[in-house]
Amino acid sequence: MNPKVDWFFSKDTHWQKEYEKLRMIILDCGLIEELKWGCPCYTFEKRNIVLIHGFKEYCALLFFKGVLLSDANGILIQQTKNVQAARQIRFTNVGEIVKMKSILKAYIFEAIEVEKAGLKVK
Repeated sequence: MNPKVDWFFSKDTHWQKEYEKLRMIILDCGLIEELKWGCPCYTFEKRNIVLIHGFKEYCALLFFKGVLLSDANGILIQQTKNVQAARQIRFTNVGEIVKMKSILKAYIFEAIEVEKAGLKVK
């Protein structure tokens, strides 16, 4: 855990429990926690892998190169038609995150392998 990021998780928001659960899952995958764009961002060898962020109707994990993931569970969402590389997994409650813990870890580990392989989005 990075103390510089703690303020994000200590804010009183609608998604506080969800953010905390996502943080624990991501950190359990061995990524480095940083603060970028005002959100917790998780990196592997200084390369962005996944970001936690929230909106009015949902909170999400944003995979920077999500378009390159296999998406075996069909859960990755293109945020808008203009977003080329990134993909989200959206949540509306902490129970969804708990149920998907092993799936989320699999997606995170796949995203790390994408970086290790040096894959680029065209």
